[in-house]
Amino acid sequence: METSNSNYLKSVKNLFRYYRSLGDKAFAQIDEPDIHWRYNEELNSIAAIVKHVSGNSLSRWTDFLTSDGEKEWRNRDDEFEDTITNKTEMIALWNKGWDCLLGAINGLTEDDLMRTIYIRNEGHTVIEAINRQLSHIPCHVGQIIFVAKMITGAKWQSLTIPKGQSGAFNKEKFSTEKEHKFFGGK
Repeated sequence: METSNSNYLKSVKNLFRYYRSLGDKAFAQIDEPDIHWRYNEELNSIAAIVKHVSGNSLSRWTDFLTSDGEKEWRNRDDEFEDTITNKTEMIALWNKGWDCLLGAINGLTEDDLMRTIYIRNEGHTVIEAINRQLSHIPCHVGQIIFVAKMITGAKWQSLTIPKGQSGAFNKEKFSTEKEHKFFGGK
């Protein structure tokens, strides 16, 4: 029988994979030069956002249970400098951050959830640290999607329910038996 803690771990793994997949699908719709596009000088390019998400994830989830989540080697200010040279490099950095995060989460047990970890010397339960990341990353994935939509315009292919198709989507959903499953697939 599944416990609430095992359900929580399963749920957060699904959510993190879902947000990663949204970013992956957005990247697939943009061209090489688009990773550096910015609406204005105050905003970040997709490449800079990816660099930040990866840097944050690497810092937070490397040695997650044993060292502070703000690593001495992290240079957060540099994460917002658009120094990535190409889309391949950007995706490799994206994957490196996600692999670190998911590797740490996959290694957790139910007994770990109430342990205390630190981020900038502030104590968090493991649940709080996971929830913190689950509020941080989707914000930036949303930025990536919004910038990609601005770049692609009418060519954009919806990542969820396409505009104007909610009725058909709901009709299909309600035509099947009720079941317990993750909304994002799998």
